[in-house]
This record gives sequence, structure tokens and C-alpha cells, in this order.
Amino acid sequence: MVEHTKITFRIAGQATIREVRGRYAWCLGKLLEAGDDGVTPIERPAPRWSHYVDILRDREGLDIETIEEKHGGAYRGWHGRYVLRSQIEIIASEVAA
Repeated sequence: MVEHTKITFRIAGQATIREVRGRYAWCLGKLLEAGDDGVTPIERPAPRWSHYVDILRDREGLDIETIEEKHGGAYRGWHGRYVLRSQIEIIASEVAA
């Protein structure tokens, strides 16, 4: 499994080249790997998923849908499934060694 540390990309139809690093690159990489199936913090545990997604939305302008999914168990409730809806062109990426 690839662990991105930096991704340089462009949103389809836009001229601006954008770059994310660290956990934001990791998050974007996981969204790209998941495709239309999306990803949940239950499937890919990591702290602060919602924060990473918010930054990718607000700072980078990416369209990321949050789908609410119910779950049962002792701590029943709901969790978010994040799906990248923006079409992006990867210009460059770096991965962890």
C-alpha cells in the first residue's frame, strides 16, 4: 500500500497547480485509492480524518462528499464515508520510503 507524503495536482478544468504534504497528502492518496467506493475512518484508521477532509475542501477546493453510514454495537451511531468527487490530474507525487 502506497503512503503518499506529497502530491502535486490540478483540479480538472482549472489552471492552478496545488500541492499537499504530510497527512493531507496521505488522506488525498487514500481517497484516490478508494475511488467511488470512498473510505471511512473505520476502514483506514487515522486520527482527525474529518479535519484532513475539511482542509482539502476549504484550502484546496476539492469536492469531497460525506455519506453518513449507521453502525451498531456498543457505541452505535454513524460514521462518515468520504468520496472524492473532483476529477484531478496528478502532476507529481512522493511516497514514504
